Amino acid sequence: MKNLKIALFLSAIVLFSCKNAPDPNAPQTPKTGNPAIDSLTEQIFKNPTDARLYALRAKLFYENGAQGGYDFAIKDMQYALVLDSTNVPYHRFLADVYMDYKQSRLAVATMERAVALAPTDKPALRRLAELYLITRQYGMAFGTVDRVLKLDPQNSEAYFLLGMIAKEKGEDAAAINSFQKAADLNADNKDAFIELGNLFTKRKNPLALKYFDNALLLDSLDANATMGKAFYLQNDGKVAEATELYRSVVVRDPHFEAALFNLGVLYLEQNDLDRANQQFELIIQQSPTFYKAYYFRGFIAEKRGNRDAALSDYKQALEFKSDYDKALDGMKRLSK
Repeated sequence: MKNLKIALFLSAIVLFSCKNAPDPNAPQTPKTGNPAIDSLTEQIFKNPTDARLYALRAKLFYENGAQGGYDFAIKDMQYALVLDSTNVPYHRFLADVYMDYKQSRLAVATMERAVALAPTDKPALRRLAELYLITRQYGMAFGTVDRVLKLDPQNSEAYFLLGMIAKEKGEDAAAINSFQKAADLNADNKDAFIELGNLFTKRKNPLALKYFDNALLLDSLDANATMGKAFYLQNDGKVAEATELYRSVVVRDPHFEAALFNLGVLYLEQNDLDRANQQFELIIQQSPTFYKAYYFRGFIAEKRGNRDAALSDYKQALEFKSDYDKALDGMKRLSK
């Protein structure tokens, strides 16, 4: 009897050890020096079959993606799905990591698996449609949005996606109809108002201002809505108003290149060469490959009679875009 008890005890130890033994296929993560990540690693060591812990650690790695965290995040999420293969949010997060890691094919395949697991999951379907749109698979994107609308005919986000598909295909009238439907179904759909403003700006239609203002009523600090309104006013000759709006964006975000660039162009149109040059200098410091900034800085140098500096900037612009017509024209002017 005593021997039987010992045998049962040893069997229990073996079973417990097997259950908690680390899987050799599980991600092997060294200490990182990040207390939150290292704490999760310790918890995973104690609970190697808890998919939730791998997903939590993946999110922390993802937040540090620039430091190589994407690789660890992907491995953790892949293993989380080994442990919990039907978890749709896990698939979606992995797809997002793949997209940020510039692996769009894997992102699409991941969301296709998620939708196969949950064919009526509207957020998953919308995300798959977004990925098809990003990868320019417009037919697949349209078909996937159509599946959402069959499940929910009043889905504002689905109509917004239809608008984006039409816009990408150059079908502006269809895009406007879809964005208007999206806004009608959800008066808080700020992005729909911004897209409508951009499309009406393209048509030089003053309704653009109404749409941008609607977006700004929802979020007075939205940079895209402010930029859109400023761009309309700029093209409508309302330079002072446009300048003030661009400046408000730059004050909130000194690294917003589009605002810096448009502000520089406006200053240049007003012959304020010092302030215009300052904007282009800032852009070049932040983004050394921004070829248009080199051209305009060169153009200012040309206006000031500094031929060598102008030629240098025109050449630099052409280094980054060899067929940039403005820089080519500048070179011709100074080569005479």
